Amino acid sequence: MSTAAELREMNEEQLNAVLTETQKELFQLRFQSTTEKLEAPSELKKMRREVARIKTIQSERLKANS
Repeated sequence: MSTAAELREMNEEQLNAVLTETQKELFQLRFQSTTEKLEAPSELKKMRREVARIKTIQSERLKANS
């Protein structure tokens, strides 16, 4: 988990790598949730927020460069 400040310090390449990794983790958590083997359901919410945080930072950068 990263804070928004930490994510903003990353360059675009690092941000994309973190987004890909986070999305893979979210997929695995969803799979565990479906098979009822998820130990901490709150992790789903945390991962979704992390993905949203990263995408928000990416869109802010696109708007700033336009």
